[in-house]
Amino acid sequence: MKSILIDRSRRLRDDPGTGHNRWHPDIEPIAEVAPGEEILLETRDASDGQVKPGMKFEDLASHDKKAGHPLTGPIFVKGAEPGDVLEIEFVDLIPQNYGWTVIRPGAGFLREIFDAKFLAHWDIDRGFARSAQIPGVKIPEGVFMGTAGVAPSHEQMVRWNARETDLVRRGGIALLPDAQDAVPAREPIASNGLRTMPPRENGGNADIKQLTRGSRLQIPVGVTGALFSAGDAHYAQGDSECCITAIEMGASAVVKFKVLSGEATRRNMRFPRFSHPGYFAQPQWAAPHNFVATTGLPIREDGTQECEDLTLAARNALLEMISLLGERGFSREQAYVICSLAVDLRISNAVDLPNVCVSALLPEAIFVV
Repeated sequence: MKSILIDRSRRLRDDPGTGHNRWHPDIEPIAEVAPGEEILLETRDASDGQVKPGMKFEDLASHDKKAGHPLTGPIFVKGAEPGDVLEIEFVDLIPQNYGWTVIRPGAGFLREIFDAKFLAHWDIDRGFARSAQIPGVKIPEGVFMGTAGVAPSHEQMVRWNARETDLVRRGGIALLPDAQDAVPAREPIASNGLRTMPPRENGGNADIKQLTRGSRLQIPVGVTGALFSAGDAHYAQGDSECCITAIEMGASAVVKFKVLSGEATRRNMRFPRFSHPGYFAQPQWAAPHNFVATTGLPIREDGTQECEDLTLAARNALLEMISLLGERGFSREQAYVICSLAVDLRISNAVDLPNVCVSALLPEAIFVV
């Protein structure tokens, strides 16, 4: 098995050959794998190692503010081409033994209510996380990669930046390209690369807690080789990640890939999908068993970007599920009824602005064999 090993005592900027913190199609791959070949990726935490045990909230003021979500990758997947779907199987996820959670003023789903400055440190051991800052609580393991995605094409990058720029002009919230703290630091990647805060059609920071061991994530391919990257591991998180952080930590992910030739074009697939086959032992709090899911973001059919519109995201997730059921032979009316009876809408994240993410989960057990 191939491995991408990192030195977590070093910041990504000091070890740039192991990853990046912007999305851009011209970032060179650091490894190449064939479909079906496993690869282990060691990843850094969302702060790029800036949050350390014993630190006080006030210490965060000196941190680099635009270095978040360092990703390990990209990985070139042989045979992947635009119009394909890349399926990523999370074979194993191994957490580190330390994590953290922070509340920052002006951030999070309830940012108008909480003007809080709070930092919790978590000790991770034997399947649970415990914090001296939140005594009397132990949080069970539900480890997953908060960010996993493929590179956008040049055309996608220009189009997505344009819609986010338009959103900011209309008074919405989005983190536009910015060279400060960018890795790679070279131009034009630093100034033009997309920030990793929101999820997009290429995957990214969706923070979907059901993407645990054994789960399979499907993403439309934008460039030759797909150029997959991952990071921002979470030990545990509630659906929505409402205070804007989970139990943030470094982790190791073992993944393998399948290329579904032409499937993104054939399905007219807008957003990523994911599933869990059900034969992996999983704690119920981490993921249900044996489901398939679609995702929705607050992007209108004409490409207009909206901000924090969970209703629009839910609508898109349902439309994607109706499309998926159509691929299985159901009429639109039949699919709509199935959604009403059996599909659960989950607010996967309500904080990664502008693209809050809603997932629609369909249990496979309802289908008669």
